[in-house]
Amino acid sequence: MNKLSTSTIAALEEMLQNAARPAPQDYLPIIFLGGAIPGQIIGYLNPDYAPYLQESLLQNPIPYVEIGHEHLTIRNASPINLSGSLAQMADRMHQGGFIFGWRHEDFAWIDQNGHEYFRLERSAFRTFGFRSTASHINGYTKAGSLWLGRRSETKATDPGRLDNLAAGGIGADETPWVNARRELWEEAGVPAQISNQIKPVGRIHMRRPIPDRGFHDEQLYIYDLELADSFIPTNHDGEVSGFIEISHSEAAARILADEFTSDAAFVTADFILRNTKTS
Repeated sequence: MNKLSTSTIAALEEMLQNAARPAPQDYLPIIFLGGAIPGQIIGYLNPDYAPYLQESLLQNPIPYVEIGHEHLTIRNASPINLSGSLAQMADRMHQGGFIFGWRHEDFAWIDQNGHEYFRLERSAFRTFGFRSTASHINGYTKAGSLWLGRRSETKATDPGRLDNLAAGGIGADETPWVNARRELWEEAGVPAQISNQIKPVGRIHMRRPIPDRGFHDEQLYIYDLELADSFIPTNHDGEVSGFIEISHSEAAARILADEFTSDAAFVTADFILRNTKTS
């Protein structure tokens, strides 16, 4: 049976309580004049990036986008027009060296009512601190072990770190459920007849500054999936270098030793706390 000390439980609980951290005070708020709450802050810009963008917009304005010394403002427009303007802004920031790892894949920004207001290259979301979404799947066995993937050393983000059985950013045309099942096949070789057994168990909101990259704001949709003791994950997309099967207590120790990606650490800690007894 998986058991943890009270001190380990307390450390995991404290970590989860601090999953959503505020943006640094010197970051420029990005204000959106549309959405469910017009005038709300929807992102943050690293102050080191602001002079470049200010000069670019002064020389060649972009529709619906304005920047001052205290904040960047995005005016309301139809989703297609707004997406076009923000794509121009992202392209300029990419040319200036402020967006890394261009993916040629769009994320959608969705307001509190579930409406999409714009789409943008996924790599730009961190640069502007826009809220994105991702799915994470805990793979576990009745025997009490967890399956974890190790990210490929060639990954642009968190190479070599431990991750959940499968996880991935949710594309603009995906739902969390669809994304989770796709990632399970691509990253861990879980066939449809098994992945359709995923169980939605919650959501974690994580926010943190990324040194020299921007601000990461993401809603993590969490699923649990029971795997047969005989099942062995197999990667199909080259993004995972291998898998390990470990106990809850070892997973907790590796979390506290900072071996995980930040988001996978939160998701795994949540699973452990829901399924582990204290000693």
